[in-house]
Amino acid sequence: MKKQIQERALELGFDACHFTTAQPPDHAEHFQRWLAAEHHGEMGWLSRNAHKRVEPNQVLAEAKSIITLAVSYETKTPEPVKAAGVIARYARYADYHDILAEPLKLLTEFVNRLGGQTKSLWYVDTGPLLERDLAQRAGLGFVGKHTNLISRKFGNWIFLSEIITTLELEPDAPEKNRCGSCTRCITACPTEAITAPFQLDARKCISYLTIELKGSIPEEFRAAIGNRIYGCDDCLAACPWNRFAQEGKLMKPHYREGLAAPDLLELLALDEAGFKERFAGSPILRTKRRGLLRNVCVALGNVGDEKTLPALEKAASDAEPLIAEHSTWAIGQINSRTAKGSV
Repeated sequence: MKKQIQERALELGFDACHFTTAQPPDHAEHFQRWLAAEHHGEMGWLSRNAHKRVEPNQVLAEAKSIITLAVSYETKTPEPVKAAGVIARYARYADYHDILAEPLKLLTEFVNRLGGQTKSLWYVDTGPLLERDLAQRAGLGFVGKHTNLISRKFGNWIFLSEIITTLELEPDAPEKNRCGSCTRCITACPTEAITAPFQLDARKCISYLTIELKGSIPEEFRAAIGNRIYGCDDCLAACPWNRFAQEGKLMKPHYREGLAAPDLLELLALDEAGFKERFAGSPILRTKRRGLLRNVCVALGNVGDEKTLPALEKAASDAEPLIAEHSTWAIGQINSRTAKGSV
């Protein structure tokens, strides 16, 4: 059955398929300590369903196995220039939740047919499962010091998904950690969010600050954000295992050229309708206009010059207070740099 499932998974476009049991994840206690320390910030759903994350049988009664899957989003494109905004690699594609939904549904139906009376549920970064721990136990990759999964075949650039099922399948051997003495990801983090190996304070992470945080970005982190306007890849990009990364076939057709190096002033000029049209089908819709333009203002405050002031002054009177606040901050940053340059 495992071979049949793996073959079907590859046919559907997945790049890797591994198996583990539905036993509690190995790092359940670590996860609960992380929550207790409030390192998850405003991501309240992590604590609300924590009891399910540490006990897969509360997700699906009588679950026996978890099928873990990976899809590569490695792409050979030039990095954006300083004057443009930087969007995390995964978000330069159409929304992976939508792309992976259909093949996951088809693979789940295939699993259920194989098992007869089998019950299965599929998730793509949406279910209450500690997916990185499960993926490591299934041999899909290992959790690096930056707390993300690393594949020896695809590096860091992978989307994870799972099928939890009542079908009993022989588990694969777990992957061992292969970070060694390397600390490049820790050194690369602009905000020192990786507080120790395998320890992340999400409240300091640029991905959290630019995506998950709904309110004002703390001023202490704004300069470190640079021109990143959605997510951050610095710790991922620093990993030496990326030299083995291979392009995946499933995501490649969904790459969106217009998201590689977006013009910051063009983004700042977007109204609500323009925002929705520009980012239709993209993960960036998650931030809403208010969140993205907040981030754009911070980026302009860091890399903008006098030529960007008229656009920021207009944004300072935006009806959305969050945008107005951050544009006012950006104006102050640019004026400060201009004043220092004229001395």
